[in-house]
Amino acid sequence: MESVVRAALVYVILLVILRLAGRRTLAEMTSFDFVLLLVIGESTQQALLGDDFSITTAAIVIVTLVGIDIGLSLIKRDFPAVARVIDGVPMVVVDHGRPLRDRMRQARIGVDDVLEAARSRHGLERLEEIKFAVLEISGGISIVPADDPPPPEPEPRSKNAAKSR
Repeated sequence: MESVVRAALVYVILLVILRLAGRRTLAEMTSFDFVLLLVIGESTQQALLGDDFSITTAAIVIVTLVGIDIGLSLIKRDFPAVARVIDGVPMVVVDHGRPLRDRMRQARIGVDDVLEAARSRHGLERLEEIKFAVLEISGGISIVPADDPPPPEPEPRSKNAAKSR
């Protein structure tokens, strides 16, 4: 029974820590994030199993963790308010080409992150070409292109180009 309680406590602690860490932490994993995940896994293993490293205890811990995860998914399905607390909600971070700086700061993302998503998914190069950018609950950024993007600004003429005409 101690293994079940340990597993449940570790699950809740990790859920809270990862929720507080924010969505972007999980969306784009860097090598630092991967190493951190490995260290967390090793630390968690020690907390879960304590001094008992038997296969039976490991199996009980795994079944408990999977059971909690399945139970939470069923609760989230039936109670959307619980899902909003656990997973969060999508957040608009660019509205009609205008970055919403307070929301971006809260989510710890920058204009460069939004532009990267716009370039990679739609070939857009400027914020003015974006109708909405939404930080999804998964941590990814969805881009809704503007219906009629404004024409690109003319390139400044150099003095040499003006003289050659």
